Order: sequence, then C-alpha cells, then structure tokens
Amino acid sequence: MAYQILINFFLAFIWMFLTGSFTTYGFLIGYILGLLVIFMMRRFFRETGTNFYFMRVIKLFKLLLIFSRELVMANFEVLRLVLSPKLEIQPGIFRYETSLKSGWKISLLSMLISLTPGTLVVQVSQDSKILYIHALHMPDKEALKRDIYENFESSIKEATE
Repeated sequence: MAYQILINFFLAFIWMFLTGSFTTYGFLIGYILGLLVIFMMRRFFRETGTNFYFMRVIKLFKLLLIFSRELVMANFEVLRLVLSPKLEIQPGIFRYETSLKSGWKISLLSMLISLTPGTLVVQVSQDSKILYIHALHMPDKEALKRDIYENFESSIKEATE
C-alpha cells in the first residue's frame, strides 16, 4: 500500500512538471489522475497481495464519520440525562470481549469508546481480549455491547484489514 501512495505522489509531481503548474490545484489534478492510473492498474497490485489503497482511505473516512455521529448522539444523550429533573441513571461496569488481535487496533477501539461521552474503558485484560467499560447509563448491557461492535469494532476491522 505504501508504494501505491508513493507512485501516486510521483505521478502528481510529474503532472505538475509536465504542465508547468506548481500550485496546489495542479497537484490535486495530478493526484486525481494518478489515482485513476493506479485504479486501472489495480489488477497488477492484487498479484502482489495488496488492493487499491484508496479503498482503505474511504473506509477510514467512514470510521471517522461513524465516530462523529456517535459522538454527537452520545453528547445529546448525556445532556438529556444531566438536564432531566431527576437523575435517573443506571451506571455500571461491564465486560466486553473483542476479537481484535493487534495492540494498536485494541488501543484505537479503547480510545473511540473513551472519547464517546458516557463511556470509559477502565481496564484492558492482560491478554488484550477483554475490555472493562464503565457506562454512565446502561439499561441494556447487551444492546450497548452490540452497539460498540456494530459501530466501532466492525468498522476498525473493515478499515484495517
């Protein structure tokens, strides 16, 4: 994947030199044309075991959008809980088993969970397979686990593999 990015930058700079346009706009046009060239050559990249790299960029952008949506929704939920006349919350700590293998993927999942208001990763087990998560309000523990898997863990798997 890294060499695809380098090839794309190289093609963008070649485009800038051929057109004589050393501007950001000239670079962007060259970058887009380089993407098209690499996309047309994707069959050759599959033989080396890699796919078209821009698909991973799109999946990472999708993960960012999912996190942004969850962040906004969780903020409104916490605001609703705090501003209600009676503080009717059901806090608790639950155990979440993850199927992520790599340490940085588990760290990313932990950060996404902790950055979402109302949840906090308290501890990660020694074998990095279990996260202990504190939730400000969890009327249904299984729904919260399902939500974490569907929104964060599956998106991390999709974007990084």
